[in-house]
Amino acid sequence: MDIRTLPERERQIYNRLRQKYSLTFDSLKLGDTTIRLLKVADLGEIIGDRDPFADVTQFPFWVKLWDAAIILSYVLTRVPGRQGRTLLELGAGLGAPGLAAAASGFDVTISDYEEIIRDFQQVSAAASGLHNVKLTLIDWLDPPPLPAFDVLAGAEILFREEFFAPLLRVFAAYLKPDGVIYLAHDARRQSLPKFLKLAEKDYDIGVARQNYIKDGTPVSIIVNRLVRKGTGKQGNP
Repeated sequence: MDIRTLPERERQIYNRLRQKYSLTFDSLKLGDTTIRLLKVADLGEIIGDRDPFADVTQFPFWVKLWDAAIILSYVLTRVPGRQGRTLLELGAGLGAPGLAAAASGFDVTISDYEEIIRDFQQVSAAASGLHNVKLTLIDWLDPPPLPAFDVLAGAEILFREEFFAPLLRVFAAYLKPDGVIYLAHDARRQSLPKFLKLAEKDYDIGVARQNYIKDGTPVSIIVNRLVRKGTGKQGNP
């Protein structure tokens, strides 16, 4: 991508980030739409040889474009009735699902917990030509007041059990009464069943699984759709 085509503000952010990281853009094609994601070109600069499924407390999840985020991006572009509806992406990292949702018609708020992550997201939104995206910081332990959303979404956000209860409170605070939650995780994520066990007290939960081969290795992504009990909606994705 030609950086000179970015708006001045985002170009300044890009140049500031470039002083610290080697940068590149990933393109994600979603039907007739392509979104561009700013990312660190050499992940070894940040993660070294750390395994994201070994010690989750030491892994910076935001730096990687996860398979689950790609699958969730496609799922959100196919949600019916997107125009004029609001969506909040939680723990967005690079923000692929949120940007994909915005490109397909949602009015989107993308959130994470650090300014540096928001910088990457802001450049990506501008590079993708999206104007229906807001960015905010959300600490799940002390969430700020926000209006309720039609849809909440998150990919690979269930990695620390001490955040399960706070995340459920975030769901309760930010989801409209008849809203829907979409979650996507690698099937190896051992914390997912534990979280869903807690969530099923208040939500009807549907599940779909996407299996495929990537670079010769089997990949299995689980997508969950949560709706509040008593709404009359089905949980199935």
